[in-house]
Amino acid sequence: QVRLVESGGGLVQAGGSLRLSCTASGRSFSTYAMAWFRQAPGKEREFVAGINRGGERTVYADSVKGRFTISRDNAKNTVYLQMNSLKSEDTAVYSCAADLDGGTWFSERTYEYWGQGTQVTVSS
Repeated sequence: QVRLVESGGGLVQAGGSLRLSCTASGRSFSTYAMAWFRQAPGKEREFVAGINRGGERTVYADSVKGRFTISRDNAKNTVYLQMNSLKSEDTAVYSCAADLDGGTWFSERTYEYWGQGTQVTVSS
């Protein structure tokens, strides 16, 4: 069992930055990959970024490449999403997710556990 809790969302102006955190408890954090997804109003949830168990490999959606950075600190059981140069289209509820046994990064079905989400609103 894994419990995920996000924090760090809020309201920011376009061009600004935010850092999201997701802290895990339960099963050993270093044994599973992590990802961030987001869901904007009226849209389907979409993959944002993923990171493997050791943190050496990262994957990003094209829409955030060069602006967002995913990282993890296994000693703190936490994964981060640094978001820079934010745009109004980045407004969404951001959720972290845990992948215990491998799968396609971009598919929601890969992930067994999800956080409750944190709202990010970018004003233009």
